[in-house]
Amino acid sequence: MDIVHERAAGMDISKRDAKVCIRIPGTRARTSSRTVATYGATTNEIMRLRRDLEAAAVTVVVMEATGDYWKPFYFLLAESLNVQLVNAKAARNIPGRKSDVSDATWLAELAAHNLPGASFVPPEPNRQLRDLTRSRSNLTHERTREFSRLEKALKDSSIKLSSVVSTLGTQPAHNILDALVSGERDPQALASLAHASMRRKSAALVEALTGRFTDHHAFMLQLHLDRIYQIEATLAALNTRIDRVTEPFPCLGSC
Repeated sequence: MDIVHERAAGMDISKRDAKVCIRIPGTRARTSSRTVATYGATTNEIMRLRRDLEAAAVTVVVMEATGDYWKPFYFLLAESLNVQLVNAKAARNIPGRKSDVSDATWLAELAAHNLPGASFVPPEPNRQLRDLTRSRSNLTHERTREFSRLEKALKDSSIKLSSVVSTLGTQPAHNILDALVSGERDPQALASLAHASMRRKSAALVEALTGRFTDHHAFMLQLHLDRIYQIEATLAALNTRIDRVTEPFPCLGSC
């Protein structure tokens, strides 16, 4: 198989460091020499690696997409070098590897032959938007779990608010829950905090708010409400940031 890159490097990356094999032409025709060295995962170490790769006139660097460990290496090296991220399974399934060859050496050999194909790495604006939307999705799920915990605490106190309101996340429900935490126990007074549209359910609401709500329940409810309000504030900040990031791309927000 033809050599595409006479000067290539392969990287086996872990949490703390990376094993790097640099493959360059040998002293005799049609031969090559390989050197393997270890570099730390800190910024200074990665910059030292970049200088060494540049000094060796490497034209391609191949690394596997292992967890998130590849990211600092990839983005710092890609500023001045041709860096390719490859699928780990695809790299291992290419035939011809010797059992005593390290991952870094094998990747350097694949790089020299331009194998396997590079994985797509989104540009920075896309990566930033993905970070934001993933965080929003995770927090939304966490808020749902927190509401489940809150409802469990209410059930323990025989308060059946969720059987009357559509969701505990509505403003009327928040008003009632805050009043419970503040010490209000009168079902009639609590029911009066509901939205006008719920007045027709007044009798059912009073019945649902009649229970054995104690100071312990108030304490637990406050814990869950504080967490919910904190998540909602963070979600609001994320939404604002997402709107700002997607301003150059209107269809991302409205189409």
